[in-house]
Amino acid sequence: MMSSNVSSPTVRTSLPLSPSAQGGIAILTLAFVLGFPGNLFVAWSVFCRVRKRSVTCILVLNLALADAFVLLSAPLFLRYLAGGRGWEFGSAACKLVHYLSSVNMYVSIYLICLMSMDRWLAVSRPFLSQRVRTKRSLLLLLMGVWILAFVLSLPMPFYRSNIRRHILNMTVHLCVPYHEHVGHKVFQYLFETVMGCLVPFSLITSCYSSVIRRLQSAMFQRRAQGNRLILLIVLAFAIFWLPYHIVNIIEVAGVLQGSQTTIKAALTARPNVTAFAYFSSAVNPLLYVFAGSSHIRNAGLSFMGKLFEATNSESRSTSTFSRGGRSSATDDSSVLHTLSTKLGRACGGKSKDLRENEEQGENRPELKTLATEQVD
Repeated sequence: MMSSNVSSPTVRTSLPLSPSAQGGIAILTLAFVLGFPGNLFVAWSVFCRVRKRSVTCILVLNLALADAFVLLSAPLFLRYLAGGRGWEFGSAACKLVHYLSSVNMYVSIYLICLMSMDRWLAVSRPFLSQRVRTKRSLLLLLMGVWILAFVLSLPMPFYRSNIRRHILNMTVHLCVPYHEHVGHKVFQYLFETVMGCLVPFSLITSCYSSVIRRLQSAMFQRRAQGNRLILLIVLAFAIFWLPYHIVNIIEVAGVLQGSQTTIKAALTARPNVTAFAYFSSAVNPLLYVFAGSSHIRNAGLSFMGKLFEATNSESRSTSTFSRGGRSSATDDSSVLHTLSTKLGRACGGKSKDLRENEEQGENRPELKTLATEQVD
């Protein structure tokens, strides 16, 4: 009788899922299902449905490729969270996937910065925008962004390790942050927050604030729509990345104050906010669908191509790239020219340029250059 009541020790084959892990699994699954095919569709639209590619279009293509590439790591993270057996892919893969995720973070943010600066130039300095929007300058800027992202991400593999742990009678490997000294943790998280949030977010805010002020000072149609779309990209950036960087700051504050409660709160929140930031790679195609919804009925699956082709008219001084690689630029409907045309009409006179525009059938609404400044 006694022996029948003795239970053998439980042998576990997997770890239980914590609520934090369950939340991360849900976010990562949704990000992969929506984001990977969505970004591939964006890339397909640019390559196959856009004949003349504007600066904004090229930047969007790079952003989509970076997002699609990093989303390929989602199955590894899902296996890590849902498998219950820790990290099963080795130390090199642990460091590599987090390094590439960090590269994607910096590439995405600084590409958005380039978009912001491009819009600011198109609105505030149209003639300067015409001169600098060349194929050579764009390629140099893109190369600079990618090199900068790879350099800024170098600390990541040094602070990530595949550590062996004994949990609930199991021996597992966990791919977790690893810092030999407190100063290393403070450096990593402050560096990420400054270079991945404060600097680019300040630049984006400054550019779009200037653009919005100029749009508001110019009386043109569709102003509200332009402002709304400009705010969308800023809000998307803040919604998905600020929680991650706030947790960074909270953990740094806990470390500096020696508060275990604060550190524990940050460690508990980190998996979810990291997965939430990861979801930012899936949200951009959704924004493009929203921006191009007016083209869906007429263009079908080519609606996104129509949207990107429309970026050529966001500033008639935009340099565009055809499939043959040639660039072209026109300045006849820049902001200053449009304003001078409007003043000429008000005075009842017709300049030579105005007569040429009329002969060519140029009957676009005033300030359409500014009106088409919207999220692509």
